[in-house]
Amino acid sequence: EIIQDHPGLEDSLIVGIRRRGVPLAELLQEKITAQAGKTIECGSLDITFYRDDFSLAATQPVVHGSQLPFPIDRKKVLLVDDVLYTGRTIRAALESILDYGRPDKVELVVLVDRGHRELPIQADYVGKFIETAENEVIEVRLPPVDTDQAVYLSTFELMQQGDGDD
Repeated sequence: EIIQDHPGLEDSLIVGIRRRGVPLAELLQEKITAQAGKTIECGSLDITFYRDDFSLAATQPVVHGSQLPFPIDRKKVLLVDDVLYTGRTIRAALESILDYGRPDKVELVVLVDRGHRELPIQADYVGKFIETAENEVIEVRLPPVDTDQAVYLSTFELMQQGDGDD
């Protein structure tokens, strides 16, 4: 679908959001290269300092840095992430990308869309829609970040107000 929508691929780039968006972007780059016979450049984006919950994060955040060894001005950027949930990660990624230049277009590619948006963001390309409840979590595991390659759906108990030890 991406190859059909991006004939020629000359002005297209793939950018994975750290952590698991990066190995997904690299897999996508391999598949596009194999099917289209043309290489598409691939980079990574670290959005640590762009998150709206940054002040709630650990006092020593782990920053890997972004690797965009190409200009993004007037390019079509395929932004890749593992799970689309509230949309807040994508908002942070869009802010970060704009610090590198002004692409003609940014399209979102996700492996899993689980719904429950808090922001008006939607993916252009989705591997799988999985409707989830608020007490469910989708966990994507991919090498080299993880030792296995899998997608898990887990459930956890929601704490009701007044529950627990007082």
